[in-house]
Amino acid sequence: MAAAPAPLAAAAAPRAARVGLLYDERMCAHATPDGEEHPENPERLRAIWRKLNAEGVASRCVALKAKEAEDKYVASVHSQKHVKLMKEISSKKYDSSRNKIARKYNSIYFNKGSSESAVLAAGSVIEVAEKVAAGELSSGIALVRPPGHHAEHDEAMGFCLFNNVAVAANYLLNERPDLGIKKILIVDWDVHHGNGTQKMFYDDPRVLFFSVHRFDYGSFYPAEGDASHCFIGEEAGKGYNINVPWEHGKCGDADYIAAWDHVLLPVTEAFDPDIILVSAGFDAALGDPLGGCCITPNGYALLLTKLLGFAKGRIVMALEGGYNLRSIANSVFACAKVLLGDKFTFSSPEMQPFESTWRVIQAVRNELKTYWPVLSSKLPENVSLRIKPSASELYASSDSEPDTEDVDELSGAFSSVNVIQFADDAISEHLSKMKLDEDNLAVKTASSCSTAEHHPPDTVAVEKDASVVLSKRISDLSLAWRSDLSRTHVWYASFGSNMWKPRFLCYIQGGKAEGMSIPCCGSRDTSSPRGTMWKTVPHRLLFGRSSTPCWGTGGVAFLNPEINYNEKSYVCMYKITLEQFNDILFQENRLVLEDGKDGNVVYPDSPLIGSSEVEFMSSKKAIHLEPIKDSWYSNVLYLGDEDGLPILTMTCPSSDIERYKSGELPLAPPSKTYATTLIKGLVEGEQLDADGAANYINAAAARGL
Repeated sequence: MAAAPAPLAAAAAPRAARVGLLYDERMCAHATPDGEEHPENPERLRAIWRKLNAEGVASRCVALKAKEAEDKYVASVHSQKHVKLMKEISSKKYDSSRNKIARKYNSIYFNKGSSESAVLAAGSVIEVAEKVAAGELSSGIALVRPPGHHAEHDEAMGFCLFNNVAVAANYLLNERPDLGIKKILIVDWDVHHGNGTQKMFYDDPRVLFFSVHRFDYGSFYPAEGDASHCFIGEEAGKGYNINVPWEHGKCGDADYIAAWDHVLLPVTEAFDPDIILVSAGFDAALGDPLGGCCITPNGYALLLTKLLGFAKGRIVMALEGGYNLRSIANSVFACAKVLLGDKFTFSSPEMQPFESTWRVIQAVRNELKTYWPVLSSKLPENVSLRIKPSASELYASSDSEPDTEDVDELSGAFSSVNVIQFADDAISEHLSKMKLDEDNLAVKTASSCSTAEHHPPDTVAVEKDASVVLSKRISDLSLAWRSDLSRTHVWYASFGSNMWKPRFLCYIQGGKAEGMSIPCCGSRDTSSPRGTMWKTVPHRLLFGRSSTPCWGTGGVAFLNPEINYNEKSYVCMYKITLEQFNDILFQENRLVLEDGKDGNVVYPDSPLIGSSEVEFMSSKKAIHLEPIKDSWYSNVLYLGDEDGLPILTMTCPSSDIERYKSGELPLAPPSKTYATTLIKGLVEGEQLDADGAANYINAAAARGL
């Protein structure tokens, strides 16, 4: 199927389908200890159960009873220590320490019902999978919580205590050989990467693990580099781990269908699984407060329908994430109808995937084609694609979607979400709302970003080396800013790949230099810099993140915003206009849109740094750009002046440094092509010889923070 499928009536399961449905109120006992609000709460299960009952679906299914998983089955994928702790955490023994233990984990809470719920969740997925594998049921749905796919061998994380699907897969393969299950496909369509499941089967060719998820170049939870498409398994399992990592939010039915048609389905046909386990998270659904994607209930139904053609239709769905009560209920309802054999019509002739989706799919196929020759063929050409979402879409909170939609309303919203063509003012509409009242500043010290104190409008207090956070945008600036800022010059200090002038000029004149995989748009002002010079600055150089669209797998350069006179980093300074500096800032933070069909380039129509900000920085040393706070280079540093002109650079916010220190964001050495570019800059700038430059980069990449 091409990227934009024609209307079709989805195939249905056999009329005699016996669909198992497992729900147990006891799994609702797991809740926050003090009743505080949390997205992963008992109402998630109850909302689904109410919907299935109200629509008559529950009564058409075979009701199954939850069973507690035996310790030995859970311990097949988890350590004995982890199993023991999770089983005892709800006991009186831990009444005084339970919350303290929870805080040691990433996104975990415990209460007196957690242990039983976790054991029931793992046991329930075993129960459903066993009956489907034995032929007693044609397929099944396990409505379980807490979810499981983030849970690792010795660690609970991401709302997950035991890895329910991994426990069930191991049970079928190793505990019940009599059932004849020798090959299992695990499809994880939760919006987050299934890191725990991936690690548990990373070298096992009996399990083909497929995860499609938001990645955002390593910044989306769980923010681990192994969610990249480059992680394909190891040893005997090489090629049996498939990650499809979206570059941004707002992906919808068209994007997921494209991933199915051009990656998952061809490989599944070649793999020929005996059963399919779906880590069925519904947080990529339209309106989910955490996912930020746009799959409709009928979209999920079609994804599931496409899987029914394999493994004799033996599919087990185990609930994972999904935090909009209405959308999760509607989505599970749509999937249940598919398994029961109900027909539905999927019609969206205008549906288009993102250009980035096509690029990700091609990268995945290139990575795996050695192991799956079926992926060696060319992707369809002349496919109608959408450009990436505008900044206004990406910064819009997905929880603004109402929690009161029904199936028809969600489906009806499909066209408005998925076929929108972004106008030239898409970004400017967002940035035009970001007006800066220069008297209204929030101040955040570089050493304590997470506890920023907001001062009254007329009292801007700044500690030494503090970062000033712009909470709004420059007022009364229209497109005339380009003319105004073109008359102001600054020194732009580069410490990364832009130290090599041919690469830097890509940001000014467009195009790409050697080693780059995608071109730059360039600046509106393409004039060359008025001067170039080198110096060192007292800031620590580091390499973070796991991959970039331009350089592939590996970290990219950042300066620690904090001044440290024991450190020395090289910077190549270019004398450019403040207009050009803003255009570089836009490109570094991916705020420039390219319309692949018409060749138009859409820039924001408001600057991020104007003359007043430069003046302000001369005393405050840094500005954290709150409107793009989640971007990689949202922190502009003032490094002094040269010949009466300010020296500016851009780096990550101090909060990211803390995330690097904690391990939430990965520190990673640069790729060979990226490192080569830095070396060329240092050598051609006569700062170091080739060996010295390589040692400089290697030392920065090897040191911890």
